[in-house]
Amino acid sequence: MIGSVVFDIGSTLVREDRYWGSWADWLGVPRHTLSALVGAVVAQGRDDKDALRLVRPGVDIDAEWRAREAAGRGEWLDESDVYPDVRSALGGLRESGPRVVLAGNQTLRAGALLRELGLPVDAVATSSEWGVAKPDPEFFRRVVALGGAAPGDTLYVGDYPAFDIRPAKAAGLRAAHIRRGPWAYLWADTADAAMADWRIDSLSELVEIVAERSV
Repeated sequence: MIGSVVFDIGSTLVREDRYWGSWADWLGVPRHTLSALVGAVVAQGRDDKDALRLVRPGVDIDAEWRAREAAGRGEWLDESDVYPDVRSALGGLRESGPRVVLAGNQTLRAGALLRELGLPVDAVATSSEWGVAKPDPEFFRRVVALGGAAPGDTLYVGDYPAFDIRPAKAAGLRAAHIRRGPWAYLWADTADAAMADWRIDSLSELVEIVAERSV
C-alpha cells in the first residue's frame, strides 16, 4: 500500500526555464548559452551552478542573488511555471487516499511561492526550511515524517536519479522516476534510475499506479 506520495519540485512539478533564464538575463548572456553550459557541467557530474562560474569566473553567487533580490529581479514562481499535468494529478492522488506532500531542494522563498499557488497538497517543505538537502539521508527521514507513513509505504517521485531515486531507495522508500527535465533524460539509463520501482513519463501514469496500491 502507498500511504503517502512525496514529490521533488524542480523539473518534476515545476519547469526551471524561468530560473535559468533569469540568471542568463542578469549575467548578460543569451539564455541558450547558459542552458547549454548547465547541461555540460551536469553531464560532467559537476554542480549546476558551475555554469554561472563559467560565465563569470570568480562570481559570488550568494552576493549576486542578494543583488538580484534588491533590484526586484529575484526568485519568482507562478502557475505558468507548473507542468500542465500537475494540478490534476495531485488532486487525483489525494482523492485516492494517500497524503500528498512536496519536498525538494528549494529556497525559503520558493516554499512560500509554492504555498501561494494553492496546489492540492497536504504539506510543502524545502531544504532551506529544513536545513538539510538531498541526497543527505536526513532529508529522507524528514520526508517520511512529513508524509506520515512508514518508509515502505512512502513513495518519492523525482527526476534526478542520483538525488531522488538512489537516496530514497537507500532510506527504504519506494521511488518513481519521471522522465522529464534535463537530468531525467541525461541519466535515464543509469544504475540509479534502474533502482526506481516505477518509471513514468507523466504524472497521470502515477495516479493510476497509486490508485491501485493506496490505502
